[in-house]
Amino acid sequence: MKEAIKWTVNRMPKSDDRQLGVMSLPSVAKARFFHSSFPQYSITPLDQLSGMAQYLGLGGLFVKNEAHRFGLNAFKVLGGSFAMARYIAQEMGRDVSEMTYDYLTSESFRREFGQATFFTATDGNHGRGVAWAAHKLGQKAVVHMPKGSSQPRFDNIAKEGAQVTIEELNYDDCVRLAAAEAERTEHGVIVQDTAWDGYEEIPSWIMQGYGTMASEAADQLRQVGVNRPTHVFIQAGVGSLAGAVVGYFTNLFPNDPPKFIVMEAMAADCLYQGALAGDGKPRTVTGDLRTIMAGLACGEPNTISWDILRNHVSAFVSCPDWVSARGMRMLAVPVKGDPTVISGESGAVGMGLLAELMENDWYGELREAIGLDRFSQVLLFSTEGNTDPLKFRKVIWDGEYATV
Repeated sequence: MKEAIKWTVNRMPKSDDRQLGVMSLPSVAKARFFHSSFPQYSITPLDQLSGMAQYLGLGGLFVKNEAHRFGLNAFKVLGGSFAMARYIAQEMGRDVSEMTYDYLTSESFRREFGQATFFTATDGNHGRGVAWAAHKLGQKAVVHMPKGSSQPRFDNIAKEGAQVTIEELNYDDCVRLAAAEAERTEHGVIVQDTAWDGYEEIPSWIMQGYGTMASEAADQLRQVGVNRPTHVFIQAGVGSLAGAVVGYFTNLFPNDPPKFIVMEAMAADCLYQGALAGDGKPRTVTGDLRTIMAGLACGEPNTISWDILRNHVSAFVSCPDWVSARGMRMLAVPVKGDPTVISGESGAVGMGLLAELMENDWYGELREAIGLDRFSQVLLFSTEGNTDPLKFRKVIWDGEYATV
């Protein structure tokens, strides 16, 4: 018997919403300008799954496909790279709009700024992005990975020239280790997408960097005649990506925002637990946080994102691993005529959940609560491609985490 999906509609009291401004349209425009200055930049595809939409009884289904981002197979580099640029700009007393790729790789910049060391903790994608950006911009990177991290993800980070280790710690403890090392290092700074009291500036810059992906998707939807998605399904670990996407689309459509559905791995569902408690205060999940959705295995919420999510999300959903596995298979073997989307464990949970909501009347109450029907235009984010080939084959080829 497969484990049931858990969910709750958002009944939390609203805050003053002061963090929504982090994802202002001008801030996201600066991030997108910065990313577009890289010679490796291109807009990632928005795959339209018309056959799948018809099959599930939806008006439209669109998947932002981040397997193509900067050749790194995941979206995470958007946040780390922009946070580096904003940190460097601040240190130099300049505006981030001056921090183009050409300038940051120039001899004059090297003479003016020198080198910093960027520390981070990661399950793989974020650390690879930080390492890649540091390498491209002539900076240093130190990356700590939690126990159980996969060897291919470790190798991909090491290839970028970073100092990288796998620790006998969970993700949240790796964050604390990286922060302590940065504190002791001259020109050391931690680049982490989780925020806590006293560490909020860099996480807010990382969120703005993620805004590039949401901004591209909004433009791409308009190009195919969808002015506004009715529903946005977004996955969450600490919640930085979710807060970025929800914040951006809320600012873009202030009078008529989409319905937002936030999904987590059941083993690390700190946002769902906070929503379930209903008092507006964040909750923490501890332990090993074991899930195939390694990018979502985070038990302590980003405090900035939490404030955005509690004000604007319609429902919070806690997903067992089979939901993600089913999503991976559906995207990889699509309805005839639809494009194939190679989506990793943390990227496919939205597809798995959406299918379950439309096909299984057990979840009819949630479907009704968020208004999913034949007119809905749904946006999903496949945030990573095949970043762990062995796990990917076990799920796609061998049927691991079956739904029966």
